[in-house]
Amino acid sequence: MRTRITVPDDSLTRLRIALTVFFALDGFVFAGWVVRIPAIKEQTGASASALGLALLGVSAGAVITMMLTGRLCRRYGTHRVTVVCAVLLSLSVALPPLTHSAVALGAVLLIFGAAYGSINVAFNSAAVDLVGALRRPIMPSFHAAFSLGGMLGAGLGGLVAGALSPTRHLFGLTVIGLLVTAVAGRTLLRIEAPTPSREAPRQTSAPRRKGTRTRGLVVTFGLIALCTAYGEGALADWSALHLEHDLEATPGVAAVGYSCFALAMTIGRLTGTRLLERLGQTRTLVGGGTTAALGMLLGALAPSVWAALLGFMITGLGLANLFPVAVERAGRLAGPDGVAIASTLGYGGMLLGPPAIGFMADWFSLPAALTSVAALAATAALIALLTRPATG
Repeated sequence: MRTRITVPDDSLTRLRIALTVFFALDGFVFAGWVVRIPAIKEQTGASASALGLALLGVSAGAVITMMLTGRLCRRYGTHRVTVVCAVLLSLSVALPPLTHSAVALGAVLLIFGAAYGSINVAFNSAAVDLVGALRRPIMPSFHAAFSLGGMLGAGLGGLVAGALSPTRHLFGLTVIGLLVTAVAGRTLLRIEAPTPSREAPRQTSAPRRKGTRTRGLVVTFGLIALCTAYGEGALADWSALHLEHDLEATPGVAAVGYSCFALAMTIGRLTGTRLLERLGQTRTLVGGGTTAALGMLLGALAPSVWAALLGFMITGLGLANLFPVAVERAGRLAGPDGVAIASTLGYGGMLLGPPAIGFMADWFSLPAALTSVAALAATAALIALLTRPATG
């Protein structure tokens, strides 16, 4: 069931640009914080284990607030919530370098994580409505902007790390974030959100059964997001260690592993709209999950460094569009609440991935543990295939 969209095309174009800017800003700010973690660890005097617990504050804050943000979006609108959360994200990124203990760092990271998780629900919900208005599968382009913003933020952070203290660097991110929010937020607040276009599951005799069916489909797409985010988290934390310890790569080459994965994921998302238009969502999910599974088997079990790097790139291409498509479909079914559920499950996967890999590496070996990424990617493909009659 669809409703007529009354927003002019010019407004939709400006809305798309503004949302793209917010996606890029989110990746830029988050990456800028990540590259200063070593310096802040030294400043706080935290041990590795204490730092690990403090860093859980980001994921915990995000997961805790995501469902609440879905309700706020329904009440106040996705555009307003996006702008408010962008301000909070920009302000909170300046807090970590002001701390001098692991406990204090964990506390401020809860705030930062809450802002980060909330803006992800808000602008993904706004993007879902825009996708419905344009009737084009442009969701991957927004996530490509996030990836590009992250690459820019990490690159800039690496350049200024030797010249600026974490306090000055992250305060600079606050200033940049507030300026960008002022410009893009003004555009976003002036444009009325497109009328949401929801997909209704097939009719059943009981309204209660329809609600249960919708929730079930939303959770299904959330599980696909979980499988994808598990792989992203695992590769971010363990790819360099695998290359260096298992394949005897130099530290410099080992550091390239995740960069290859991230670059391939960005390329996959930039071409995602065309791929979705040609193959459709189900084929994209099945093909992407299958490709990622094969790529990760190569990356985990390859006998040489270069074969493993090729495997990481294939994995990035395969995983690239799974999360955007899963979140978009959940949002089309249940609005901001659907986005919140899928995003919460996705972040749960990202939170679960690194420690799960660690435990399995202790029990078996790191290459064997990394094959779990392939298993979950294949699971995502299987879920998409089996639910095809229900999801259309």
